[in-house]
Amino acid sequence: MKQFNVSPQRLLAGLALLLPAICAPAAASADTYPSRPITLVVPFAAGGGTDSIARDMARTLADKLGQSVVVENRGGGGGSIGAALVANARPDGYTLLFATSTFVTNAAAGISTTYDVRKSFAPIAMLGRGPLFVVTAKDLKLTSIAGLRELAAKPDADLNFCSAGNGSINHLAGELFKQKTNAAMTHVPYKGSGPATVDLLAGRVQVFFATVPTILSQVRDQRVDLLAVTGKTRSPLFPDTPTVAEAGVPDFDITTWWGVLAPAGTPPDVVAKLNQSINAAAADTLVADRLKHEGAQAISGSPEDFGKALAAELEMWQGVVKKSGMALD
Repeated sequence: MKQFNVSPQRLLAGLALLLPAICAPAAASADTYPSRPITLVVPFAAGGGTDSIARDMARTLADKLGQSVVVENRGGGGGSIGAALVANARPDGYTLLFATSTFVTNAAAGISTTYDVRKSFAPIAMLGRGPLFVVTAKDLKLTSIAGLRELAAKPDADLNFCSAGNGSINHLAGELFKQKTNAAMTHVPYKGSGPATVDLLAGRVQVFFATVPTILSQVRDQRVDLLAVTGKTRSPLFPDTPTVAEAGVPDFDITTWWGVLAPAGTPPDVVAKLNQSINAAAADTLVADRLKHEGAQAISGSPEDFGKALAAELEMWQGVVKKSGMALD
């Protein structure tokens, strides 16, 4: 067998020539992202408020990135099915999750999932926040939080508050209200905000800490009574309606949010590019107006800001769950 003797100098020279070729594809993929369509997974059914915001975001984000962004609805499990799909996707920036506050409240409530909200995702950007509306069934004839508290203090009041499901933002907001006011109310979970609203209108349940997109039309049509908003400031949609804190429940500041996450391990430069583009899209007229229509406002920030907000909310809601003693699984 013929042997070839290659000097160390010639071997190093050959490797030096090969290295640029080996590294070129990786460098090019980072420089050219995105080079194909992006999938934005919405973990809820099509047609709701969250879906509407996501579709306006997808349309605007596509313009910012110069590549199409396709919305894929994967509802079920209170958002956990869609979130699991993204958690297990390739971390290359081409499969993203359009999340809401339920992403965190589910985790705080101990809802069983196949992912870890702190370890399975790379936060990209939060794009908007909005309050909940505290509404009551018309037959209660309530006009204020004080009236609700007075009624809930009566042993025979038999008050129920509804939610979109165990572990939802509506559920935990109601639990926090109970803890801060000693109100006697029983939680009634539904499979979504739609069925909960139907029973509220029928008077089968009495109280709802509802997201604005869910209940806005019913409030405007005066089919339910709006008592307060749960955020730090009043809603520009109903400036005469007080906040829960103004109505006598100190330090009650609850908002729902919308944001985008990627699978853990997504390259930092891809996350940075998406963050910049999502912030720009949220400030665009189409998305900003959509958020305003839903009673929210556009915000911007870094991936680190979003990560800190997720951690803070998870800790807060875990405290509420622990104090309530609820066992959901």
